[in-house]
Amino acid sequence: MVFEKLGDPQRRLVVGIGSALVDLLVHEEDDFIDRTKEAVKGGMTLVDSETIDKTVGLASGKPDVVPGGSACNTVVGVGNLGGRGRFVGKRGPDELGDFFEAGLKKHQVEPFLFQAPTPTGRVLSIITPDAERTMLTFLGAAAEMSPEEVRGGCFKDAAVVHVEGYLLYNRDLLMTAFEEARRAGACVSLDLASFTVVEDSVDILEDMVDRYVDILIANEDEARVFTGFADEQKAIESLATRADLAVLKIGARGSLVAFDGRITRIAPQGTGTAVDTTGAGDLWAAGFLYGIVNGFSLEKSGQLGSACGYEVCQVVGAGIPARGWDRIRTLL
Repeated sequence: MVFEKLGDPQRRLVVGIGSALVDLLVHEEDDFIDRTKEAVKGGMTLVDSETIDKTVGLASGKPDVVPGGSACNTVVGVGNLGGRGRFVGKRGPDELGDFFEAGLKKHQVEPFLFQAPTPTGRVLSIITPDAERTMLTFLGAAAEMSPEEVRGGCFKDAAVVHVEGYLLYNRDLLMTAFEEARRAGACVSLDLASFTVVEDSVDILEDMVDRYVDILIANEDEARVFTGFADEQKAIESLATRADLAVLKIGARGSLVAFDGRITRIAPQGTGTAVDTTGAGDLWAAGFLYGIVNGFSLEKSGQLGSACGYEVCQVVGAGIPARGWDRIRTLL
């Protein structure tokens, strides 16, 4: 059981593994998404670097540039909460790679970064007036991380290894990461990442989750595609059959956490209108994982996750400002 692995107070490290990416954030109307041709509203589409350059050129303003990547956002959140975080990924030999690595260190996250000759990956995040984000992703160096590299002790001392669902596009690497996390004695947490990722991975996802995943995290769209249920009660019950601990995030209505035959409803934190949902799920996971590795109850961990998710939705991008972290820490 998942909590039997989390009882060591000396073992509270959360290790994230995923794509080392830099986010480019633009605010546009919905018709901009239609004009890009490749983008799917609310989803993530893999593209080449030239497509990102071309789409940025169509934007109405200069993009904001911030460190990103799903698992990276999560462990940066853990670091900002005062926890121990490590990020495993692959960067390029360029200024964006330097920018990404410096961002990890700034937020008390240990970089465990490999380097490729390929440029550092980028994500163009298109933020529409409904605060939804639509992503075009050039993986760059991130796509070149190999199974052999993650066999080098990168999960040593981890309580939880948090895996972003985007790694489903690199299946050999993902399987090795799961196996190495198990070998290190860590719990495995998987965030399904995007409904488009789930759609592209239906052939292997159920078996993979059943075999390796202790903590399964999904939002409504991801859960609907994965389980076949749009009804939240049926969806969380289905997710709970796949992992010891299952989470269904239901946006402004909060979240549902299933463990040991019981479903706990977590109320939302805050009442403000979302400005941008970039990083909302990643920061929810940060608060929740920080809570469970530090011995908080499921309810408390869920509240902390909700607070992190709320605060990041009040700003553009996945970086919560200092005042937001101060508000979150009042829950600690």
